[in-house]
Amino acid sequence: MTQDKSNGYDAIVTDYMEARSDAGLDVVQNWAASLAPGSTVVDVGCGTGLPLTPVLLDQGLSVFAMDAAPGMIARFRQQFPEIETACEAAEESSFFGRSFDAALVIGLIFLLSPAAQKEALHRICQALTPGGSLLFSAPWQVCAWDDLLTGQPSQSLGKEAYVTLLDDYGMELIATYEDEDGTHYFETRKRS
Repeated sequence: MTQDKSNGYDAIVTDYMEARSDAGLDVVQNWAASLAPGSTVVDVGCGTGLPLTPVLLDQGLSVFAMDAAPGMIARFRQQFPEIETACEAAEESSFFGRSFDAALVIGLIFLLSPAAQKEALHRICQALTPGGSLLFSAPWQVCAWDDLLTGQPSQSLGKEAYVTLLDDYGMELIATYEDEDGTHYFETRKRS
């Protein structure tokens, strides 16, 4: 039996689309606005592309997108056929064999096992150019729960562990944010 790299999300694409809200949209808009027009951005765990991809495109960013769920990527490609996509897990990705000015990772990291979280973040950080920006979401506290949509285990390593881990990967914490639903975001930058 092969492991589901989408962590159950390929089986619930329609449910995901119905449940996805605009919470946190302002956090992503402010982050995207801080990037220079034309910057290359990889959206890791892009889902169907809504509601975040239009925000990136509206800022004049060059977007690449990836998700481990074939159904999510199929929906993404229908909506944004001009964007280069990959159907692969972040913890195994070659990131299109290129580097990026920024990476957006919303709603993904905490779905992975601790080892896969560390590997995914390491690969993402390696794919960033010096000075590159990473915005990702994860609870600030150490905690574990069952994902509301899939019922599969989710876990946060906590702010201290994420900051230490990212420091080891050459990143520095710039800011943290919280949206109207209480979702926590970490903004980091790759040291030059």
